[in-house]
Amino acid sequence: MDAGSKAINVVYSTDCIKYPLTGIGRYAFELAKQLQERENVALTFLHGTRTRESLAVASESAQSVQSFKRKLQKSKTVSEIYRLTFPVMKMMALRNFKSHIFHSPNYYLPPRVKHCVATFHDLSVFHWPQFHPAGRVHLMQKELRNTVSRASMLITDSCYTKNELIDFFGIEDNKITVAPLACNEQFHPRNEAETQQVLEKYNLKWRRFFLYTGTIEPRKNILTLLQAYDRLPAHEKSAFPLVISGYKGWENEQLFKLFDKGEREGWLKYLGFVPGNDLPHLFSAATSFVFPSIYEGFGLPVLEAMASGTPVICSNATSLPEVAGDAALMHEPEDIHALTTYIQMMIENADEKRRMIDAGLVRAREFSWSLCADKTVEAYEQVAKYI
Repeated sequence: MDAGSKAINVVYSTDCIKYPLTGIGRYAFELAKQLQERENVALTFLHGTRTRESLAVASESAQSVQSFKRKLQKSKTVSEIYRLTFPVMKMMALRNFKSHIFHSPNYYLPPRVKHCVATFHDLSVFHWPQFHPAGRVHLMQKELRNTVSRASMLITDSCYTKNELIDFFGIEDNKITVAPLACNEQFHPRNEAETQQVLEKYNLKWRRFFLYTGTIEPRKNILTLLQAYDRLPAHEKSAFPLVISGYKGWENEQLFKLFDKGEREGWLKYLGFVPGNDLPHLFSAATSFVFPSIYEGFGLPVLEAMASGTPVICSNATSLPEVAGDAALMHEPEDIHALTTYIQMMIENADEKRRMIDAGLVRAREFSWSLCADKTVEAYEQVAKYI
């Protein structure tokens, strides 16, 4: 920081940093770690209505609490009570920070906070409401409109989401900063020996399985993946099982019946939620990572796979081309035939697989949490001009 320049005071909400650290929680945590290191930013963390000077790490002990909260979100009544009361409590907690910028990394902004920034990760509740529980849609549609009206600046993970905001809400281009996500240092290439202990834990073989990781919910398009896999020759399915990792989202009863069928037939393994220390090893050891999602605001697992030295097959929907670039095999989300073809290619074509590994590693190096923090600070600087 230049002599005489003043650090920007920021109150940073950590409500979304909770176990398991996935998606938005991972983003908020990794960004906070980077911002803590910046001399030109002075951070105060706000969790609920309590402030703290240091960043707390979410623990596994809180998992049952979060599971209970997810069940409550499905209730329209509970969502409405939360919508009406929590923002006011947050507003009261911020009343002594009038010279600070308030940053919510998870959409929501309380009322009557003058200098505030919010991160929008996607607009799926508006464009794809059928992919969310009714209670969540009811809450988010109301609150995201409030956020747009309250925010001094908005941050998005991708240009796709920025353009959605401009088109849907008519927001000016210069009011939105794009700060692409990154993956942490745990995701890097590993050899067979380095992954052996984790592979034995899950009864898997090095480079002899395809991996999907993500919440088990409709917009992830897992049904298309199962249909594509089921078209493989029997000997390839059994030799290269499909491994699915992720905690249960919603509207997944049909999927779990198909999971059971695949497990009985010997070509599918459902691992549930995989601990954070194990997941990078599975990425490194997989034949390929498969991600046929219909809608993403960014698509962090694609980047994590590339950084791990694993070829990626993903859909060409929404933000995913921004992340994958030319380093993935991309297909239309509902094109079962193309997905089956690409899966077979990763089994049978070693040269193409090697090319994709190399291209993915190059692509992954273009993203970093440091760059994400740089872009975030640029948004803060725009708001700080008016304090």
